[in-house]
Amino acid sequence: MSDFWFYFKIGLDHVLDYTAYDHVLFLIVLSVPYVFKDWRRVLLMVTLFTLGHTTSLLLAVYDVVRINRGLIEFLIPVTIFIAALYNVFTAGRGAHKDKLGVLLITALFFGLIHGLGFSGFFEQLTAHLSNKLLPLAEFALGIEAAQIIITLIVLIIGFICQTIFRFSRRDWVMFISAVVIGMVIPMLIANYPW
Repeated sequence: MSDFWFYFKIGLDHVLDYTAYDHVLFLIVLSVPYVFKDWRRVLLMVTLFTLGHTTSLLLAVYDVVRINRGLIEFLIPVTIFIAALYNVFTAGRGAHKDKLGVLLITALFFGLIHGLGFSGFFEQLTAHLSNKLLPLAEFALGIEAAQIIITLIVLIIGFICQTIFRFSRRDWVMFISAVVIGMVIPMLIANYPW
């Protein structure tokens, strides 16, 4: 049981680490367009993101996939930028409901990219193990729990700002997405691989 908590906590810390906030930024732009009544849709997107993240870790840990680390470090902020820009251009237009399939596939694909960014650390962490599947599943549960926490916080803050402070949903989505774009541009510049 102690191994479970060890890997679960690493997954939790991976998402909640304030010094590596790229994961949190992605979760913010993923969930900011939604309200509590959309919880099933948000949970599905978050879970697909975790599935993509876990799949790429699995492929990397078992040496099926090798990708340039510098390229991945650049692609992670690219995914955040694209998701935030999508929010800005679709805020208030109902596009998030009409194109659910595209959003789900995008969450899964972006999860694959984000997982590759953590694969080196996870490989070192499990190098002494012959079977890495159980630690990977425990780690994924920690990631999923942390992502649900972040998403819940985003939904609560959104509810407060839209209900008490009377932000329109459109303005709220545009404002938060624009803030994330402003935060991710320096990451793009710093990680530009060419």
